[in-house]
Amino acid sequence: MDAHPRPPVPPAPGRIDVRLTDLGDLAASIPHLLGFRPRESVVLVSLTGPSGGRVGLTMRADIPPAEHAGALAAALTRRVLTDRPRGAVLAVVSDEPDAVDGLPHRALVHELVLALTRHAVAVDEAVLVRSGRWWSYDCADACCAPGRGTPLPTGVTELEVAAVATGVVVEPDREGLGARIAPPDASARQAMAAACAEFAAARADSISEAGWHAVAERSWTAILDALARSRPGASAAGSRLTDPELARVVWGLRDRAVRDRALQLALGPDAAAAEQLWTECTRRAPGPLDAAPATLLAVSAWLRGDGAMADVALRRALASEPGYALARLLVQALAACMHPAALRALIAEAVHGPVD
Repeated sequence: MDAHPRPPVPPAPGRIDVRLTDLGDLAASIPHLLGFRPRESVVLVSLTGPSGGRVGLTMRADIPPAEHAGALAAALTRRVLTDRPRGAVLAVVSDEPDAVDGLPHRALVHELVLALTRHAVAVDEAVLVRSGRWWSYDCADACCAPGRGTPLPTGVTELEVAAVATGVVVEPDREGLGARIAPPDASARQAMAAACAEFAAARADSISEAGWHAVAERSWTAILDALARSRPGASAAGSRLTDPELARVVWGLRDRAVRDRALQLALGPDAAAAEQLWTECTRRAPGPLDAAPATLLAVSAWLRGDGAMADVALRRALASEPGYALARLLVQALAACMHPAALRALIAEAVHGPVD
């Protein structure tokens, strides 16, 4: 028996339950599950819940050369097993034309089905998504014959509505995720660097005069002020942080205690505002001051299920500061496919402590 059980995990802020009623809905929703529109990709969707009808982890990989299909199948299977799935749906997104024996990439699908069934994970469906249509690899009906296919739903799916409601943006490709945090032009970077250098000198004087604790509290107040201006619906006029204001935030996050305190923002009602704030700080801050907000951005994205954006943000953090410990730990956890709920529980415990 666990003498110190973890505290109850707070529900995901802004979570909206969505029902995908058929394969067409699921195929059309793949970009919203990933956060971008995949190309020449294999996508594996874990099915969880008591009845096996709940969408769990969604994983994507580039379609490999034929000789590496088995290795990729084994790697994806190891990752999906961390979600304890009751089943899985496999989708191949490819513009490759039909092969002699029918739909393309059938050998890759075969390897994935074998790898999953060896671990008692049934593949409920395997589909090809191509040029606005979808086919089932297991269907012998005329609608699934090569050259035919079924049109993807043209209406707005429930998942698209939920994505808009929660502020999720689907990028045209994976590179679009990196563009969200791409640095501004040279003149803006120079101005931001000057503001950070000026604040660094003032901060050093404040620490000497008032002490670390007082400066940390001022940093937290600055973060909360910036958070309020990042909330959805905040007035556009004056809501953008000035360079000195952003410098105060990113320098504050260099204090590990302040940064760890900021982790809790991803668990509460201001999760969307926090993600917006960390995105802006990551984009504009010079290195290595961007490492902390990039890591916090990764946490925010991960908790809402956007592993791709979390990976992009962590790469940014480590490119700026290769030894940044929290980012390195999160990279390992992401590679091990830690479920967002498990990460949420760890943060909740770190914030509130174990329950006696």
